[in-house]
Amino acid sequence: MNNRTKTILHWVLAGVVAFVFIGSGSFKLMGGNEEMVKGLGGLAHLRILGSLELIIAVLFLIPRTGVVGALLGMAYMGGAIAVHFIFGQPLLVVLVIEALIWIVSALRFPELKQRLFRTYPPATGAVN
Repeated sequence: MNNRTKTILHWVLAGVVAFVFIGSGSFKLMGGNEEMVKGLGGLAHLRILGSLELIIAVLFLIPRTGVVGALLGMAYMGGAIAVHFIFGQPLLVVLVIEALIWIVSALRFPELKQRLFRTYPPATGAVN
Protein backbone atom coordinates (compact mmCIF):
# COMPACT_ATOMS: atom_id res chain seq x y z
CA MET A 1 0.00 0.00 0.00
CA ASN A 2 1.54 3.31 -1.04
CA ASN A 3 1.58 6.46 1.11
CA ARG A 4 -1.23 8.17 -0.79
CA THR A 5 -3.56 5.21 -0.31
CA LYS A 6 -2.67 5.03 3.40
CA THR A 7 -3.34 8.74 3.80
CA ILE A 8 -6.73 8.51 2.10
CA LEU A 9 -7.63 5.41 4.11
CA HIS A 10 -6.73 6.88 7.48
CA TRP A 11 -8.58 10.14 6.79
CA VAL A 12 -11.70 8.30 5.64
CA LEU A 13 -11.63 6.06 8.72
CA ALA A 14 -10.87 9.06 10.96
CA GLY A 15 -13.87 10.81 9.41
CA VAL A 16 -16.08 7.82 10.19
CA VAL A 17 -14.92 7.77 13.83
CA ALA A 18 -15.38 11.54 14.17
CA PHE A 19 -18.81 11.32 12.53
CA VAL A 20 -19.88 8.73 15.10
CA PHE A 21 -18.59 10.81 18.02
CA ILE A 22 -20.11 14.04 16.66
CA GLY A 23 -23.46 12.39 15.98
CA SER A 24 -23.61 10.71 19.37
CA GLY A 25 -22.38 13.81 21.21
CA SER A 26 -24.88 16.07 19.44
CA PHE A 27 -27.73 13.67 20.22
CA LYS A 28 -26.74 13.63 23.89
CA LEU A 29 -26.44 17.43 24.04
CA MET A 30 -29.95 17.74 22.59
CA GLY A 31 -31.31 15.62 25.43
CA GLY A 32 -31.20 12.13 23.95
CA ASN A 33 -34.17 9.87 24.52
CA GLU A 34 -35.85 9.08 27.82
CA GLU A 35 -34.19 5.67 28.20
CA MET A 36 -30.74 7.15 27.62
CA VAL A 37 -31.30 9.94 30.16
CA LYS A 38 -32.43 7.42 32.76
CA GLY A 39 -29.63 4.93 32.04
CA LEU A 40 -26.82 7.48 32.18
CA GLY A 41 -27.83 9.14 35.43
CA GLY A 42 -29.79 12.16 34.31
CA LEU A 43 -29.67 15.00 31.84
CA ALA A 44 -26.60 16.64 33.42
CA HIS A 45 -24.51 13.48 32.95
CA LEU A 46 -25.84 13.10 29.42
CA ARG A 47 -24.73 16.63 28.52
CA ILE A 48 -21.29 16.11 30.06
CA LEU A 49 -20.82 12.91 28.04
CA GLY A 50 -22.07 14.64 24.89
CA SER A 51 -19.63 17.51 25.37
CA LEU A 52 -16.80 15.06 25.98
CA GLU A 53 -17.63 13.18 22.78
CA LEU A 54 -17.55 16.41 20.75
CA ILE A 55 -14.21 17.40 22.29
CA ILE A 56 -12.77 13.96 21.51
CA ALA A 57 -13.94 14.22 17.88
CA VAL A 58 -12.34 17.65 17.42
CA LEU A 59 -9.08 16.62 19.08
CA PHE A 60 -9.01 13.43 17.00
CA LEU A 61 -9.40 15.28 13.70
CA ILE A 62 -6.79 18.00 14.31
CA PRO A 63 -3.40 16.55 13.33
CA ARG A 64 -1.50 18.28 16.14
CA THR A 65 -3.85 16.97 18.85
CA GLY A 66 -4.79 13.71 17.16
CA VAL A 67 -2.81 11.47 19.50
CA VAL A 68 -4.54 12.98 22.55
CA GLY A 69 -7.91 12.59 20.83
CA ALA A 70 -7.11 8.99 19.95
CA LEU A 71 -6.11 8.10 23.50
CA LEU A 72 -9.17 9.84 24.95
CA GLY A 73 -11.36 8.08 22.39
CA MET A 74 -9.87 4.70 23.28
CA ALA A 75 -10.44 5.32 26.98
CA TYR A 76 -13.97 6.63 26.43
CA MET A 77 -14.93 3.65 24.30
CA GLY A 78 -13.40 1.32 26.88
CA GLY A 79 -15.80 2.83 29.40
CA ALA A 80 -18.67 2.51 26.93
CA ILE A 81 -17.84 -1.17 26.44
CA ALA A 82 -17.91 -1.69 30.21
CA VAL A 83 -21.27 0.10 30.55
CA HIS A 84 -22.79 -1.87 27.67
CA PHE A 85 -21.50 -5.10 29.19
CA ILE A 86 -22.83 -4.33 32.69
CA PHE A 87 -26.30 -3.37 31.42
CA GLY A 88 -26.49 -6.32 29.02
CA GLN A 89 -26.61 -4.14 25.91
CA PRO A 90 -25.21 -5.22 22.52
CA LEU A 91 -21.43 -4.85 22.33
CA LEU A 92 -20.83 -5.09 18.58
CA VAL A 93 -21.12 -1.38 17.71
CA VAL A 94 -18.90 -0.13 20.54
CA LEU A 95 -16.32 -2.84 19.82
CA VAL A 96 -16.23 -1.88 16.13
CA ILE A 97 -15.78 1.81 16.99
CA GLU A 98 -12.99 0.95 19.45
CA ALA A 99 -11.29 -1.19 16.78
CA LEU A 100 -11.60 1.64 14.24
CA ILE A 101 -9.95 4.07 16.65
CA TRP A 102 -7.05 1.64 17.13
CA ILE A 103 -6.68 1.04 13.37
CA VAL A 104 -6.78 4.75 12.51
CA SER A 105 -4.31 5.49 15.30
CA ALA A 106 -1.89 2.87 14.00
CA LEU A 107 -2.12 4.36 10.49
CA ARG A 108 -2.02 8.04 11.46
CA PHE A 109 0.41 7.99 14.36
CA PRO A 110 3.33 5.60 13.87
CA GLU A 111 5.01 7.07 16.99
CA LEU A 112 2.00 6.02 19.09
CA LYS A 113 2.20 2.51 17.66
CA GLN A 114 5.91 2.37 18.53
CA ARG A 115 5.27 3.52 22.10
CA LEU A 116 2.36 1.16 22.72
CA PHE A 117 3.98 -1.91 21.19
CA ARG A 118 7.62 -1.32 22.08
CA THR A 119 9.71 -4.41 22.70
CA TYR A 120 12.45 -4.28 25.27
CA PRO A 121 15.63 -6.33 25.20
CA PRO A 122 15.89 -9.05 27.83
CA ALA A 123 17.29 -7.90 31.15
CA THR A 124 20.88 -8.77 31.88
CA GLY A 125 22.10 -9.60 35.35
CA ALA A 126 20.23 -10.87 38.34
CA VAL A 127 17.85 -8.76 40.35
CA ASN A 128 18.09 -9.20 44.12
